[in-house]
This record gives sequence, C-alpha cells and structure tokens, in this order.
Amino acid sequence: MSIQEHKITVDSLEWYYREAEPIGRTDLIPVLLLHGIVSQSYSWRNVIPSLAAQGNRVIAPDWIGYGFSGKPEKQDFAYTPDAFITALDGFVQSLELARFSLVVQGFLGSVGLQYALRHPEKIANIAILNTPISTSAKIPWKIKQMGLPLAGDIITQDPLLVDRTLEGGSRYRIEDQDLDIYRKPFLKSSSSGRSLLTTIRNFQLEKAMIEIENGFKKWQQPILVQWGMIDPWLSVDMAETFVKSVPNGEIIKLNNVGHYPQEHYHEVILQDLLPFVRRSQSN
Repeated sequence: MSIQEHKITVDSLEWYYREAEPIGRTDLIPVLLLHGIVSQSYSWRNVIPSLAAQGNRVIAPDWIGYGFSGKPEKQDFAYTPDAFITALDGFVQSLELARFSLVVQGFLGSVGLQYALRHPEKIANIAILNTPISTSAKIPWKIKQMGLPLAGDIITQDPLLVDRTLEGGSRYRIEDQDLDIYRKPFLKSSSSGRSLLTTIRNFQLEKAMIEIENGFKKWQQPILVQWGMIDPWLSVDMAETFVKSVPNGEIIKLNNVGHYPQEHYHEVILQDLLPFVRRSQSN
C-alpha cells in the first residue's frame, strides 16, 4: 500500500501530512499520529501501513515549523503550545475528523495531549510514546541548548543537529537514507532552524505539565502508554506515576528502546497499538 503526501492551507498555515486510506473494513475510526522534536511525520513511516491494513484511516502531519509544513516567522506564528493547539484544531476540522484515536510521541507530543484535554469530544483513546507527562520532566540539554541566545542561532542552522538528536535520543544509528529526509528541511531553508529555535524558547514545559498532570486525573477514555526504557531524557518513573494517576490507563515497557520508539521498534509498538486503536469503533 502507498502512503500519500498532501498539503493543505488552514488559516494561512500550510500543513504537510502523510495519509493512508483504510484497507478492507472501514468501521474503525481514524488515527492521528503526532511527532516530536526534531522529528517529522516520516518517523511514522513503518507504523502507518499496518494501521491502514487493519482498516484505520491514518493521518500524520508535520507540525507547523517542522518537516515539510510551512515555517512562518515568529511574528506570524508564536510557536507556543497555545499556537500549536489552535493550529492543530484548525487542521483537524479541515480534515473533518469528528472523532479519532490520538498517538503522540516526544517533546511536542505533549502539545497533542493538551489539545486532547481541551477537545475531549474528539478523542476516542490515546497512545503515548515517550512524551513528557509529568512536572518532573525537563527539556534535555541536547535540545535546550538549541534555544540559547547566540549559540542556539548557530546550532539550529546545522543540519547535523538532526543526526545528533535523533540518534542520541533513540540510542541507535539511523540509516543515511532516512537521515537525508530528516535533514532535508534544514538544508533547504534557514527557516527550519528558526522555527526550532523559537519553539524551544517558547515551550512553556512546566505550565504544560501542570495542565497534563491535573487534567488527565479525570480523563475517562482509555490511555495506552508505551515507554522506551533506555530513553536518556524521560524516565519510566514518570510514565508509571502517570498511569497510576489516570482512571483508565495501562503501561507497556519496551526494553532496549529509546526516546523515539517508532524509529527502530515499530513492530514491537504495533503488537499493542493495533488492538488498542481497534477497540474504539465508530458508531
């Protein structure tokens, strides 16, 4: 099956997204996959086909400022969680997604969780892969340094930051042909670096974590947490604490898996993700 590539402009923001139509049965609800920093929707390339094969429509956008989506300057897009949430809401509405399964990963995945808390009527269930979900979460130095005055301006213009961050977080080598796709936006325009720089400076992680910690204590829909155990930036302790705090959560611990589980261990993820999203059929 083929993964289609599309672009759509919503409220003057250009979104690039990958999509696969369901194969066979069509009574399953769509799945929305959200990537983290410094990644893009390409990270879901090995997850999308299996979800479509079981009958889900699958949509994986590049966040505004990332991958092959538009990269507005900071005076036109604030790159704050609220700005990303508002943009995502417009994207979801433009694709007429009435209700869907949400899958999030990484820093920026937390923005997807904030979106869910503010639009619970849209969310059937949530899968969380190595995403900050606790007030104990901190932006790691490898990412934080990209937002430093002067130094950040230099670091974020180096396409090799992609290699260092993705391989450093995942703890494994990524093939050159894959890194070529991740690097391409940074080679094409300096705007990719500026978007990344502004995102990190405006991330408001502590405020977001308070919203997530408090909000999900009352969340009734199913939550599946799949956690790479050798993530150098986010410990499994926060995942365990989070799952204990929510009414309807479960945790799957992934041995020898790092911060970006979908990059190397999609088959392990799919063992639990496929039946999880299959549980919520459209009425």
